Amino acid sequence: QVQLVESGGGSVQAGGSLRLSCAASGDTISRLCMSWFRQAPGKERERIASSDSAANPNLALSVTGRFTISRDNAKNTVDLQMNSLKPEDTAMYYCAKASTGTVLDGGRCIGQYSWGQGTQVTVSS
Repeated sequence: QVQLVESGGGSVQAGGSLRLSCAASGDTISRLCMSWFRQAPGKERERIASSDSAANPNLALSVTGRFTISRDNAKNTVDLQMNSLKPEDTAMYYCAKASTGTVLDGGRCIGQYSWGQGTQVTVSS
């Protein structure tokens, strides 16, 4: 059974940067679509970045130009580099593994998802 463990969250001032990492165990991610989601209090979970099996990135408009998703298949990790952070980026961030390597036109990975436990990101103004 796959396990996903996120790390790298924390508190930062607006304009700062954080790098989140997701380490997968129990399954190789090389042929799978990986995503980062976030959920702020009182809001729905939002997909912010995906990387298909060819490592093609797909970012939500809200983070385009500020966030970057990357993957290291040898290490079985997928990272989210977050720059120019804003208070509205404050949320719990989750890594997700899909059961396929493909994304839909809207950037969402196709298939069933496995989730990590999340890591908190807090951005102060």
